[in-house]
Amino acid sequence: MLDEFKHAFQRPNNGHIQLIIINVVIFIALSVLMVFSKWFGFDAFFEKVYDQFSISSSFPVFVRHPWTLFTYFFTHSLGQLFHILFNMLALYWFGRLLVEYLGSDKMIALYVLGGIAGAVIYLMVFNLIPNPPAFLQGTRSMVGASAAIFAVMVGAATLLPDYTFFLLFFGPVKIKYIALVYIFLSFIGSVGGNAGGEIAHLGGALMGFIYIKQLQVGVNWGGWITATLEWLRDLTKPSPRVKVTYRKTEKPPTPKFSSGISQKEIDEILDKISDGGYESLTKEEKEKLFKASKK
Repeated sequence: MLDEFKHAFQRPNNGHIQLIIINVVIFIALSVLMVFSKWFGFDAFFEKVYDQFSISSSFPVFVRHPWTLFTYFFTHSLGQLFHILFNMLALYWFGRLLVEYLGSDKMIALYVLGGIAGAVIYLMVFNLIPNPPAFLQGTRSMVGASAAIFAVMVGAATLLPDYTFFLLFFGPVKIKYIALVYIFLSFIGSVGGNAGGEIAHLGGALMGFIYIKQLQVGVNWGGWITATLEWLRDLTKPSPRVKVTYRKTEKPPTPKFSSGISQKEIDEILDKISDGGYESLTKEEKEKLFKASKK
C-alpha cells in the first residue's frame, strides 16, 4: 500500500490512490487554513474560501458557483475526521476492485459521475419540491465524497456481487450485502439531520448501478470524462526533444520467453490490461500471459 501511494501518479491503473491523495491534500490544506484563520482573526476569509468548495442547496447561488458541482466531492467536513477516514477506506477497497476489472479510467469516470449525480439529485430535491418538509429546510450547503464513493461501491457490487470482503467482527461478507446495508442506512437518514447528504448518497448509488449495467451492454457513460482526462494529461506532458541520428543501428532481436511468446506481445497485453482491465483480454491473450508467467 505504501508503494502504491509513493508512486501514485507514475504507476498505471492507480486511479483510486490518486483520488484518495487529492481528497486528503484538500482536507489538510483547508484544515490548516481554518486553524490559522481562527488564530489570526480572518474567519470571514476562510468562510469565503470554503464556500468555493461546497455546493449550495440554493439553485441561484449554485449558478453563480458552477465549479462546486465538482469541488464538493473532493472536500470533507473539517470537524469530522471519521467522515474522510471512512470515505477513503471505502474508496480504497471498492475502487481497487473496479481498477482491477475495468481499469483506472473507468473507475475515475464512475467516481465523477457519482458525484455529479448526487449533486443533481440534491439540487432537484431542494429546488423542485413546492412545499419541502421540515427536515429539508435546515440544509444550506454540502461537501463530501460520499455520493461519488457510493457510486464506486454500488458499481463494484453490481459488477461483482458475490465478491467477498472479510470484515472485522463479521467475517466473510459478499459486497452486494455491504452495498445494500449502506443504501438502506442512507434511505433512513434521508429524513434526518443530514437529509440532503443522504439523498445525494442515493443518487450516487443509482448512478453506480446504471453505469455498470450500461457498460455491460457496450455503452460507456463516462467516455467524455476519460477523453477530458487524456486531454489534460497531454497538456502536462513535456514536449519531446528532437533527436538527430546520423548512423543507422541494427535493432536488437525481440527477446522471447521459453513459451515462444515475444516480449513485444507481453508488453501489448500489459498495456491492454492497463487501459481496460484484465477482463478486456481475449481468451488467447490470457493464455499467452499465463504461459509467459511460467517461464
